[in-house]
Amino acid sequence: MHLFLNAIAASAASGFTYVRNVVPHLMRRPDVKSTVLTSELLRDEFSDTSNLKFLVAGEGWSAARRSWFEQRELPKLLHSSRADILISAGNFALRGSPVPQILLSGNALYFCDDFSHDLIRRHAYRAWVDLKIRAWLAKRSVHWSDCTVAPSQAFADKLRNRSSAEVVAVHHGFDEDLFKADNGPLPATLESKLAGGTGTLRLFCVSHYNYFRNFETTFRALSLAQKQLPTKKVQLLITCELKPSAETGSYDPRRAAVLVRQLGIEENVLQLGVVPYRFLHHVYKACDVYVTASYAETFAHPTLEAMSCELPIVASDLPVHQEICSNAALYFPRFSPELLAQRIVEIATTPALRTRMTKAGQDRIRDFSWKAHVDRLITIGTEMVARTRPTLRTIQNGSPVERQSDHLYTG
Repeated sequence: MHLFLNAIAASAASGFTYVRNVVPHLMRRPDVKSTVLTSELLRDEFSDTSNLKFLVAGEGWSAARRSWFEQRELPKLLHSSRADILISAGNFALRGSPVPQILLSGNALYFCDDFSHDLIRRHAYRAWVDLKIRAWLAKRSVHWSDCTVAPSQAFADKLRNRSSAEVVAVHHGFDEDLFKADNGPLPATLESKLAGGTGTLRLFCVSHYNYFRNFETTFRALSLAQKQLPTKKVQLLITCELKPSAETGSYDPRRAAVLVRQLGIEENVLQLGVVPYRFLHHVYKACDVYVTASYAETFAHPTLEAMSCELPIVASDLPVHQEICSNAALYFPRFSPELLAQRIVEIATTPALRTRMTKAGQDRIRDFSWKAHVDRLITIGTEMVARTRPTLRTIQNGSPVERQSDHLYTG
């Protein structure tokens, strides 16, 4: 089977992480030939092999230009590569694909009423319009594909509730060795920020600033937890800064910064800024509890990182959090700072609870494998090819003759 992975939409950190983890396992499948369409940035990290070839698309393309390229040029690339199946990463499918298509759908915002209402509440009307356009395309993409793959059962169920198309859940994996591979010294600025945490209850949240991570609920909970633990400093470490920047994009963090000042917790919020992935495990290990008040998720990869570093988790009660974290987390209603603070205090004051949760996390982390993820995708693709391989008609001596297709592409 020849698999074609369209990964040019992998432009954010999560997209890069996905491609970096999937490609090595495709290389290890000699029974599968793969072509990967990606950006120049990711292309430089890999070399072609006997069973895997890279194609490069333009770097830094807008969503509109990328979509135009996919709809106009991708069919030609599928034809020339003689691919049997297309895997479309990045939430949007190729309309009228000439070969069976698997869509990887992984953006909960396109299907999240909370996010839509949040944008209106913040008067972010341009972002709301953009969301509605993208959400329409994402929903249509589910119908354009032959099978949609979601990274969690919870998100798959949500997609099924909004579509009659075929949707299956295939968990993402986690490579603990890769995550903890860097044992070198930390950059001096990061090491300086992490110093001096003795006797402090450190909470950690990994995310660039955005609205759906629900920072405001976390900040209010931090203030409440500090009042309930007056003899101990409670500190929240975040991997962003509460000021407009290239990282925040269209999200405006100034309201969140004002809230921090109003709550009087400036000294309790440690703004690390962007932390390179290879250094993240050091930050986890410097903390005591991982917290996430997110109201929209499809997989919640940082919770796996937290489990790997033996941190108990306090997470909003989204079905996806409960699916991924299981007994490694305590849960709270996503917009309740009071109950988030209560869960934090429970862990801080109950050592036995913390021990049980970290043990549960160590057990749970073993259930997530990138090899299993890739193997499952290949199995789905193989079954689709077997179901849909057509009998084509060719011309010999002026007469039509039935023949079995070597490839699904019909020209």
